[in-house]
Amino acid sequence: MVHNPESPACKGINEVLSRIGDKWSMLIVSRLADGPQRFSELRRAIQTISHRMLTLTLRGLERDGLVSRTVTPSIPPRVDYELTALGHSLRGPVCALSQWALDNIDAIHGAQGTFDAGAELGRAA
Repeated sequence: MVHNPESPACKGINEVLSRIGDKWSMLIVSRLADGPQRFSELRRAIQTISHRMLTLTLRGLERDGLVSRTVTPSIPPRVDYELTALGHSLRGPVCALSQWALDNIDAIHGAQGTFDAGAELGRAA
C-alpha cells in the first residue's frame, strides 16, 4: 500500500480514481457493460446527465482506454461506444462497489441522521 501522498504511485492512483470514481463514469461503465450503445441511447438511459457532460465523460473514458468509439459513415453518422478490454476489467470493481453501496445505504443514511441530529444540538447550545 502506498502511504506517501507525494509519491508518483500515489499520484497515479489518485489520477485513475478521479476518472473512474466520478458518478458519470461509473454509470457509463455500468451501462456499457451490457454491450455497445449509441450516444443517444446512453443519454436516454442516464436522464440526469447533460449532453455536454456525457460528451466530456465519454471523451475522458476513451482517452484513458476504457471506452472505444466507432463511427459508421451514414446520414446522420452512427457513433457507437463500447468498453475496451481494459474497460471490461473495470466491470468487476464497479459492480462490487455498487453492491457495497446498496448493501450499506441504510446504515449510511442512519449515520448521517445521527450526525446531523448531533450537529443541530451542538448549534443550539
